[in-house]
Amino acid sequence: MLSYTLKMVIFPLGCLLVILSSYVLRLTPNLSIMLLAGAVLIASIYGERRYPVLRKFHWIILGIFHYFSGLNWCNMLYYVLIISMIQDKQRVAQTIPISLLLMLQYTVIRLSYIPIDTYALLVSLFDLLTSVVIVFLYHTLINSETEKRRLREKNRFLTLHDQLTGLLNYAGYMEVLNKTVEAQRSFVLVLLNVNNYSGFKKESDDPWCSVITGTGKMITNQFPEAYGVSRYAGDRFAVVLPKMQDIEERLASLLSVQLQRLQVSYSISLFSETSEPLEQFMTIAEDRLLQHQHSKWLKNEEEVFRSERLRAVGELAAGMAHEIRNPLTAIRGFLQLSRGQAFNIAPWYEVIMGEVTRVTDLTAEFLQFSKPHVNHMKPEQLGNCLERVMSLTESDAASRGHRITLEMNGGPVVINMDRDKIVQVLINLIRNAFEAMTDPGEVHMNLLQEGDKVLISITDTGSGIPENSLTSIFNPFYTTKEEGTGLGLALCQKIVQDHNGKITVHSEMGIGSTFTLHLPVDM
Repeated sequence: MLSYTLKMVIFPLGCLLVILSSYVLRLTPNLSIMLLAGAVLIASIYGERRYPVLRKFHWIILGIFHYFSGLNWCNMLYYVLIISMIQDKQRVAQTIPISLLLMLQYTVIRLSYIPIDTYALLVSLFDLLTSVVIVFLYHTLINSETEKRRLREKNRFLTLHDQLTGLLNYAGYMEVLNKTVEAQRSFVLVLLNVNNYSGFKKESDDPWCSVITGTGKMITNQFPEAYGVSRYAGDRFAVVLPKMQDIEERLASLLSVQLQRLQVSYSISLFSETSEPLEQFMTIAEDRLLQHQHSKWLKNEEEVFRSERLRAVGELAAGMAHEIRNPLTAIRGFLQLSRGQAFNIAPWYEVIMGEVTRVTDLTAEFLQFSKPHVNHMKPEQLGNCLERVMSLTESDAASRGHRITLEMNGGPVVINMDRDKIVQVLINLIRNAFEAMTDPGEVHMNLLQEGDKVLISITDTGSGIPENSLTSIFNPFYTTKEEGTGLGLALCQKIVQDHNGKITVHSEMGIGSTFTLHLPVDM
């Protein structure tokens, strides 16, 4: 400590100076006692660390030395002793009494060997005030140094730590790694990347911050022996651990219990004295983390795809069961009625057969919709396909009193397609257009190429589709027809999607509707 070093230097020099001055000025009649008191004082100063009890006697020994030296210059030794005695006291109220008592001792001894007059009394008063000033200056200096040290420590903490979690930041993370390497210690580096914060309840205004903070605490608690735990980049954490056997088990426990609601990717890398340089080691660790993250993302995508597929199957099965139950209920009812007429079903034969036909059609369309797509794709001229559709639908249009037209702009267009499937889609859309027109109307089919896409639009002059139905018309089993199965448009959409295309619809009530197929051109 500074005060101890100061005493080790000042007391021997001060005592020597007082002894020589007192001898030269012939102020002491007892030179031997003064020499002995000075020697004992210096010895007690040097021995106080080994024997702390000696500190309680410093003021007595100094008083004896002062008395037999007969010199006021001992006041310097008193001031140093005051500083050494108050160094552990934090409050001024604790140090002022010590200072005043020591200076009072100095004053009493001083007045014992000089004439007591006004000057001597004023000097004594000045000495007492000086001791008080020294105490205040000492506390001011100590408080200033303490504040500087605190600010330095705080600045260093902020430089090396993340403000949100209190963990090490990137600079602190690198410092821990470099110190560990310099100490020639092997270590294990665990990197974690945290995602899917939506699994946590939003208990605060900033749930992301609460999740990050909570995650940091969980990691720290799980690895208390870590050389350092860092949040070094957004949602990434690093843990520098001593080499141990159960790291993977403890990490698995952390992920499966405390962080189970989060998606966490991680990598574990061992650094030893014989391994690659630190920079290359960190690059390898980051690459492992990215690989683990990518594989986990692919696995999650597969899970989502499988869940969506199962959900779609469930919806289809539920819709199919609902649609089949209606005609079966009707058939059952008519058969029960026929029981009262000796099972004569003649009055209801047409109705029953109609319901059976409806079930048959529904089952056929469902199987066509749900079975895997058989690949018969090959480059075909789309114009030939549209002309075939025209030849298959012209008679139906004429019988209903409608008119169907075809317009093809530009040269021949070739696309990779299953011709029969595209013909099926177009015929289905055209028949829907026929049924949408209660009065004689017109259906116009148009072919237009736009860059690498070809657009086939079918426009009718029917009543149009209500706006609230536009988002549902492609859903399986959704229909506004009394005898419809609700699978026609869903099947059309599936076929077009199998061709890497899409169907869009635009409709205005009282004016008509336009269905447009967007298909890629075979370049």
